[in-house]
Amino acid sequence: MKITSWNVNGIRARFGQLCDWIAQHRPDVVCLQELKAAPAEVPGTLELNDYWWYWHGQKGYSGVGLGVRKSLSPTVPAFFHPPFDRESRIVLARLDTMIVGSVYVPNGGKDLAAKMDFLQALDAFAQEGQERGQSLVLCGDFNVAMTDQDVHPKERKPQAIGQLPDERSLLRRIASRGLVDLGRSLDPDNDNLFTWWAPWRELRQLNVGWRIDYVFASAQLAVRATSCPSYREFGTSDHAPLLATFAVT
Repeated sequence: MKITSWNVNGIRARFGQLCDWIAQHRPDVVCLQELKAAPAEVPGTLELNDYWWYWHGQKGYSGVGLGVRKSLSPTVPAFFHPPFDRESRIVLARLDTMIVGSVYVPNGGKDLAAKMDFLQALDAFAQEGQERGQSLVLCGDFNVAMTDQDVHPKERKPQAIGQLPDERSLLRRIASRGLVDLGRSLDPDNDNLFTWWAPWRELRQLNVGWRIDYVFASAQLAVRATSCPSYREFGTSDHAPLLATFAVT
């Protein structure tokens, strides 16, 4: 099973690349962030008709999408939003054995309190799922680098939004709810594992970036994960797509 996550930074601008990515990797679940488009503005999905799609966005701002391959779910999955969803930032799908979510945490640069509120609500949601014994996968742009290892030395700034101790503490608390950070757990010693690069001074080409995109999976799923790389070379978004692969039992 394959689950991919990508902050496309505009679905209309990156739609062709999304189609290429799906054709190349054939993921079973597709989690997208920062659509910057209302559902009616998403390009035609003829190329993607092997999936059930749910588009949740607004014109020019925020937005998330979720696609589930029809071979994984023969009928339309139950797509839903938790009560704390604001600004089209989270959509979840209930599948036979798990819940999968596409998450786009606020950046926090203009409203740090709103970001912290969202993370706290997401923590409560993850805790509730843990208490119920649910298998959960949360994918997306969390806009927090969990540790200094997740930021290139040239970009480390203790007072920068995305590196603040309170933000990191909350993200670690979410992960502590029975979840595993697949990217880091499968590549623990890679100091160059990044997913986002500021769009100037060729920082992406030089790999001077941050790791702020994640695939968090419940422990019972994580033990089956075999890889979760960041594809820095793909696409023209300022974020790289992630692709988590799980062994089938």
